[in-house]
Amino acid sequence: MKEHTPKHAGFWMDWAAVVALAAAVAAFALLRGGSFLSPANAVNILRSMSITTIFAIGATITMAPDGFDMSACTLATVSSFLFASLFLWFGLPLWLSVALTVLLTMVLYLLTMLLILVCRVPDMLATCALMFVHQGLGLWWTGGGAVSAGMPTPWGTPPARMGWTEGALAIGAAPWCILIMLACVAFAFVFLQYTRHGRCLYAMGSNRTAAAYAGIAVGRYRFWAGMLTAVMVAVGAVVVCSRNGAAQISGCDSYLMPSLAAVFVGRSVGGAEKPNALGTLVGAALVAVLENGLTQMGVVYYVLPAVKGGVLALALVAAYLPRRRAAGALSDGL
Repeated sequence: MKEHTPKHAGFWMDWAAVVALAAAVAAFALLRGGSFLSPANAVNILRSMSITTIFAIGATITMAPDGFDMSACTLATVSSFLFASLFLWFGLPLWLSVALTVLLTMVLYLLTMLLILVCRVPDMLATCALMFVHQGLGLWWTGGGAVSAGMPTPWGTPPARMGWTEGALAIGAAPWCILIMLACVAFAFVFLQYTRHGRCLYAMGSNRTAAAYAGIAVGRYRFWAGMLTAVMVAVGAVVVCSRNGAAQISGCDSYLMPSLAAVFVGRSVGGAEKPNALGTLVGAALVAVLENGLTQMGVVYYVLPAVKGGVLALALVAAYLPRRRAAGALSDGL
């Protein structure tokens, strides 16, 4: 006789991320009181989750057609080098520096698409290899160092601009980084949920072979999903560079795990069972709240990666355990 999962168990699984977020907020509010619930701390949480969310939205678009990118954040480090060098070394206007950073990041992402779509290398293997390519490429461009205000160029000439302007630094500060985050989430939500292109990406994610038989140009849609991911990578890189006031070595690499955790946590929100923008926002908020609350509780900084890894592990369990059970129930019924 086939067992069925109780309805209330399915409800808790679908809304586990939201419940966990609410429970974390309530627990830290009780333990830390006004310091956690203050408006200033709320802004700090939103500001800290903004970059993670932007990178996670890029990962959401990649994963919608069943892709996977391990190299997005190392590419973002290269993008931050490009932005800083265009703005400081060459003295370009802020808007042009941002636009060229986005364009050049899309050009660099063509290598990812070449390996995946033309050479047929599996996503994870291709992007793991590209992590090393990006690291070497970025250090080659900068001469092995960071790019900060007042530093001479690798070719020995003084920079065209000696320091960051207020407008450039404002990108990584509240409220602009928060507004940029919300704009990225809104774009991804509308694109994936309400456009034909988004529905095609989800169809590919459900069954790529069936999508191809249905007339969807699988290769072309996967390519454009990659290009949108590259745009999000570039935007996140600009925000990181602005926040740090420099393009640092490995400056964006550490955002990989939190962004992946946010996507996998968000897969189960509302029973979506697929990468989605609002779920990703909830996942990023959960990671940010845990990090902020634990920091206020006096947990040392080097323990926080273990917390993020634990969140990712639980998110993977929530994402894949229902599939295993469904597959087992189907085999039992055959």
